[in-house]
Amino acid sequence: MYFNLMGFRENLKNELVFQDIKIKELGYKAGINPRTIEQYLSAAAKMPSAENAVKIASALGVSVEYLVTGKQNANDSSKSSETENQILLFKKYHELIKQAEHLNEQQLKAIENLMKTI
Repeated sequence: MYFNLMGFRENLKNELVFQDIKIKELGYKAGINPRTIEQYLSAAAKMPSAENAVKIASALGVSVEYLVTGKQNANDSSKSSETENQILLFKKYHELIKQAEHLNEQQLKAIENLMKTI
């Protein structure tokens, strides 16, 4: 099985953040040594076997296709296109959202005004 390793690594990182799952917890759920998962997430990433990719996807409740491409299977009608886009946007801007939660009302208004002027 051919993997877009960069896509797999980034999508796996994003999914861990989105689901608020630690590597150790994913390793337990997937039956994979957490150090192996850490290798998949590292800059010098190790190529996951198809078997491990399936285990990881299953433990996260996503498809292998999603982990590799960042897109759900076109035949998967369980999510509407709009919902999928909202989820992808949330994952993309998750860190910004977390930071914005700590701002006061005045700071949020200033950022909103800045964005309107851009």
